[in-house]
Amino acid sequence: MSLVSGPGRAQAAGRNFPDELQLVVEKHVKYIQNLDKRKDELEYWLTEHLRLNGVYWGLTALHLLGHPGALPRDQTIDFVLSCQHDNGGFGAAPGHDAHMLYTVSAVQILVTIDAVDELEQRGKTGRAGVGQYIAALQNQEDGSFAGDEWGENDTRFLFGALNALSLLGLLSTVDVSKAVSYVEACANFDGGYGVSPGAESHAGQIFVCVGALAIAGRLDLVNKDRLGGWLSERQLDHGGLNGRPEKLEDVCYSWWVVSSLAMIGRLHWIDKQKLSIFILQCQDPELGGIADRPGDTVDVFHTVFGLAGLSLVGFPGLEPVDPT
Repeated sequence: MSLVSGPGRAQAAGRNFPDELQLVVEKHVKYIQNLDKRKDELEYWLTEHLRLNGVYWGLTALHLLGHPGALPRDQTIDFVLSCQHDNGGFGAAPGHDAHMLYTVSAVQILVTIDAVDELEQRGKTGRAGVGQYIAALQNQEDGSFAGDEWGENDTRFLFGALNALSLLGLLSTVDVSKAVSYVEACANFDGGYGVSPGAESHAGQIFVCVGALAIAGRLDLVNKDRLGGWLSERQLDHGGLNGRPEKLEDVCYSWWVVSSLAMIGRLHWIDKQKLSIFILQCQDPELGGIADRPGDTVDVFHTVFGLAGLSLVGFPGLEPVDPT
């Protein structure tokens, strides 16, 4: 799966909405299927460091579109397993260092296509080995998680750890209560959460922190009204959402913001129809794919998160998605 952007562009914003807007399902399916056929393009190789993530994004988009078998299952499994290291972790592609984010994508892919047993049969370690790799990245003092052996710390890694371990049935291998305490330390006066204690609130970090608390069963710790207010203020006049104040709208926040609102029961605090129109305006109606905003080049990252956002707000024709 390539992270190559384009070749299409989202349609320019116009005035004939919403009647003329439709979700071009078949075009999106074809767009995703063609991504791995562009190996003669430089951008294909420049994005190798995101390859495993890209497979997850494309696969998830296809499931949301109701075409779960549009990518070859056996080849998908082979590629995922080719990215595993002896320590249980996964890299972005064969030969890349193991990292939490790629390991999470590997687990999510295998769970999605019901292939976790392949870890036991053909993986370099079984699921227990994957769990041990993740657990070893937890800081035993404050409960946070590093992304890899080099020690970068980020709440994304904490959420990823709890997400992957919960999917594998291995959540008990880490100190969940300390992880929860670390998330609490990342809370801000505005109700949001940052990348670390004291960091500014950001919609992406809010998603991972709230998602981690949801997995841990501790959403009671969230100030839902205050956070819901901050998140609902991310919607701009034309319906799109930004990640923090004074920033441009971006389709990816249709997932980060909306999923967070869904988890805290405040999804009704935004205008779902205006958001749907904005996302549909970001489609390439001829070649498929979704861009960050109207008129820009499409890519698989914004395609999956645009579709996930539409699913969360109940857009017809899409499969439901769990906000965590």
